[in-house]
Amino acid sequence: MTKTSTVEYLGELRTQMVHLDSGSIVITDAPKDNQGKGEAFAPTDLVATALASCMISVMGIRARKDAIDIVGTKAEISKVMQLSPRKIASITIQINFPNVYSEKTKKILEKTALACPVSKSFDNDIKQVVTFNYPEN
Repeated sequence: MTKTSTVEYLGELRTQMVHLDSGSIVITDAPKDNQGKGEAFAPTDLVATALASCMISVMGIRARKDAIDIVGTKAEISKVMQLSPRKIASITIQINFPNVYSEKTKKILEKTALACPVSKSFDNDIKQVVTFNYPEN
């Protein structure tokens, strides 16, 4: 099994993650509501954001296959934490497309997004609310 990444604790509830293939670095902080400074993504922020990133990535794969232009597609992410036990209760994602698509294309993109591997990795305890927004014709 190939290693994906490393995580180092830097103190003050901060970690540094390194992606081994690329050398990319991500810093995390504990959130303000859990004794942290909130100066960077919290690990749970990354989980919620990874869901949206995965959805857009798999739509990109499908879009490339079908010659659909989704460049400029953006997502807005919100998460709600449950207090006891402390965990993610829900993730709300609004995916905003820059282009007008046929109903068939919309269905393809939406079905693809909702089947992303991150989404399928969560148990049913995490509520996922996903809205797809398209510009008016």
